[in-house]
Amino acid sequence: MRILLIGSGAREHALARALAADPATTALVVAPGNPGTAAVATNLDLDVLDGAAVAAAAQGMAADLVVVGPEAPLVAGVVDAVRAAGIPCFGPTGAAARLEGSKAFAKDVMAAAGVPTAMAHVCTDLDQVAAALDAFGPPYVVKDDGLAAGKGVVVTPERDAALGHARACLARDGGDPTTGGAPAVVVEEFLDGPEVSLFCLCDGTDVVPLAPAQDYKRLADGDAGPNTGGMGAYSPLPWAPPGLVEDVLDRVARPVVREMAARGTPFTGVLYCGLALTSRGVRVVEFNVRFGDPETQVVLARLASPLAQLLRAAATGGLGAAPEPRWHDAAAVTVVLAARGYPGQVGTGDPVTGVGAAEEVPGVHVLQAGTRDDGGRLVSAGGRVLSVVGIGADLAAARAAAYAGAARIDLPGAQLRTDIAAGR
Repeated sequence: MRILLIGSGAREHALARALAADPATTALVVAPGNPGTAAVATNLDLDVLDGAAVAAAAQGMAADLVVVGPEAPLVAGVVDAVRAAGIPCFGPTGAAARLEGSKAFAKDVMAAAGVPTAMAHVCTDLDQVAAALDAFGPPYVVKDDGLAAGKGVVVTPERDAALGHARACLARDGGDPTTGGAPAVVVEEFLDGPEVSLFCLCDGTDVVPLAPAQDYKRLADGDAGPNTGGMGAYSPLPWAPPGLVEDVLDRVARPVVREMAARGTPFTGVLYCGLALTSRGVRVVEFNVRFGDPETQVVLARLASPLAQLLRAAATGGLGAAPEPRWHDAAAVTVVLAARGYPGQVGTGDPVTGVGAAEEVPGVHVLQAGTRDDGGRLVSAGGRVLSVVGIGADLAAARAAAYAGAARIDLPGAQLRTDIAAGR
């Protein structure tokens, strides 16, 4: 199987490692990739938002499958262009990707499908926002309706901070048809309880779950600081209630897949269910339409069965006949090393050393994201620079390995949490 993988982050590095390990994979190209993916695949410089260019690249390499990693190309309709060229593509169409591209649209789908989620108001001006904040009370939850690279959500006890975030979101250009084309924010009730991420592979009809994980969205220890794209994750979840996965399939994933099909926009690819296990039961916090980062790093580290064949089955309507995924008993923990200034003004060009030394720690591998090759030197080139993954017999062992690996890496001004999977 010849595969073109779209993206350049640690998620794509994790996907590339798993795809390359599948015996069915005969060629793997990552566009644009990063210095880490170059070790397991061929990198290709490509505008990943240009559907025609992606389709042409897939045709040029005679690809049997295209896998689109990030959300922006999905929302831009890259999958549509690849499928129009007659090539199987893992990911939702542009119309189906609105589940992530517009939170207002996702709320509309959940309401129609009877999916449990937070009560919410979709607001297109500050007066509506103020009224919604007063209706729900603190802590206030304000979400940018559109894509925001994992940083469009503010949860705060301060009303002025919530209004300020809403004001910034409403000042952007463009909106979704669900809101009449106007920029919008979604103001929600606060959901109590721990959060869980569950990736569900979908082929338009059937749904296959992967292993649950938990990520850490805030920058600093103890869930302090601003929201980020994710600072670490772990799997499995020994504290999760029995039957959680089947409950989510029955009450969330399958109803959404049925509703999307009924609307004429069948959903294929990954339905990322971001969940809160509240005192009133499971509630959907958000949907994404791709593998999450950094949860992918730990979920794929535990996958024991071939990935490429499973993704192709999802892309071609064959999940119902595909073997169920198999999982290692081992646990996995990932710790993100972020650049100085992240998630604000990020410093780049700093030397990154010690990756090889980190991978000498038993059970450790390092996934690259915000990196580039500078004349043979590895330097930082983005906010989240590396994901250090530790694998062990249990979470304590996996956590110890991940932090032992991270300790061997030097990145000036690096930021990392020290409490990933602590006490689990």
